[in-house]
Parts: sequence; structure tokens; C-alpha cells
Amino acid sequence: MYEVGPRDGLQNEAAIVPTAGKIAFVNALGAAGLPAIEVGAFVSATRVPQMADTAEVLAGIIRKPGTRYAALVPNLKGLERAVTARVDEVAIFAAASDTFSRRNINQSIEESLKGYAEVARAALAAGVRVRAYLSTAFGCPFEGDVPVTRVIDLTRRLFDFGVYEVAISDTIGIAHPGQVRQVMRDLTAAFKARELALHFHDTRGTALANVLAAMDFGVTTFDSSAGGLGGCPYAPGASGNLATEDLLYMLQGLGHAATVQIDAVCDASLALEPVIGHPLPSRYVHARR
Repeated sequence: MYEVGPRDGLQNEAAIVPTAGKIAFVNALGAAGLPAIEVGAFVSATRVPQMADTAEVLAGIIRKPGTRYAALVPNLKGLERAVTARVDEVAIFAAASDTFSRRNINQSIEESLKGYAEVARAALAAGVRVRAYLSTAFGCPFEGDVPVTRVIDLTRRLFDFGVYEVAISDTIGIAHPGQVRQVMRDLTAAFKARELALHFHDTRGTALANVLAAMDFGVTTFDSSAGGLGGCPYAPGASGNLATEDLLYMLQGLGHAATVQIDAVCDASLALEPVIGHPLPSRYVHARR
């Protein structure tokens, strides 16, 4: 499980969560037993103001042994700040749709890949692992269908940069199990399943079904966001991520993720609710009230 709540979960929230609240959130998620937490992003504070204090959050957290603390970086300047903040790994974020790439980072796919190659090279030289997201892999809000052949080509190019894992991302929650099976059949024919992660949004209520479909192909890493928070500021229609609590409830029912404390994750999420000013999307959270 790759917890993205402190970054992807909060980046689209209108209410700015105080630094102390973010630190408490990350500490609580680590204490709950989550193995990897994306703490924030070293991006433009003008474009994503919620992430302006990522360095301060990383400086203030209690780092639990065995938990990996990551941050998203768009360029070499962001990487430099992340390394100074002592992250365990960084994430780069490419897209499978040129229009989305331009809306998201103001660069074409090719322009972004040129920059990410430099970021990955510098990160690895600094001893920092690199993860990659491939956004809009199941469909784009601007271009519609995205060919699987393009997803495979871009995934291969990201692995050529030296990333250890590519998170194939359903940025707008459009994927369904039939499509997931088709895409994963082709992807796992080209790459090892253990090198792939899945990043689902629950816009249409299919995220858990999509996880089950991907598990049939040997994929074992899934992104999720505590409380079901999330959404992309540059992807119309992208609602919350797959909720960590909902994913945990299903996985633990199947005999997985036994070391993660589901109610501790739920408590961490609920502590944010008064700050963000609206109910959490997570179905497990609602059922536990």
C-alpha cells in the first residue's frame, strides 16, 4: 500500500491544512503501520498552495523505522529541495495524454520526459530512489481514450530512467474492471507485475473492483488516500482517490495487509475533517461512525 493522502489527498482541498495538522496526519499514518507515505510535493506554491510547507512537514514528522517517506518533484530544483529535506524517495509524474500534460505541468509529454530523465539521473546519483506516475493511462478528460500501446511505450521509457516502479494511474476514475484486465494483460506481458503499481480514483465507484481485477495479474502495490480525499486540480471530473480504509477493509478480508491498523488510519483521517470542512468520502469511515 502506497499512502498518498498527505499529498494527492490534500492538494485539491480549498482549506489550507496547518503545518502542525499535516505533521500529525503523517505521524498517525506511520503509526498505523502504512509502509510508504507520500508526504507532500516540492512544486510551485502559487499553483499548489497546499504543498507550500512540504519541507517543514518533513522536518517535523517522527520517522517510523521501516516506513518510507516520499515527495513528488517536478524538476531539478524540486529534487534539490527534496534531498535537503531527507526524503527516502521521490516521485515524478508523466502523463499518457499530451493535452493533460500541458494543462498539468505546462509541458508536452516529450518535454516532460526530457526533464524527468535529468531528475531521475540526479536523484539516483544522490542515493534517492525514484518512483513514477503515468497519469491518464485509462483515459483523458480532454482527449478521451488512450491507446494501450502508448501506455506501454511511456512505461518502458520511464523504466529506462531507472525508476523502481511505475504507478499506472486512472486520473479521472474512468477505468472499469474489463478495461483494467485488458490493460494489465498487455502491461504484464511487457513488464514484471512487481514493477507496476495501480493508482485508482473512485469517481464512478469502481476502484475496489479495479483493484481485484489487477490483483489477478499479480500486481501487489496500490495507491490509496486516507479518508478517500483527493483529486487533481487540472483534471475536470477527478474526484477522490481510492480510500485507504476501504482498500484495507477489502484486503484484510482477503488475508492481506494484516499489519496495518485500519481504525488508526480512520482516526487519522477523521482528525482532518473539521479542518477541511466537509465529510470524508471513505465508505468505511461513514460505516464506522
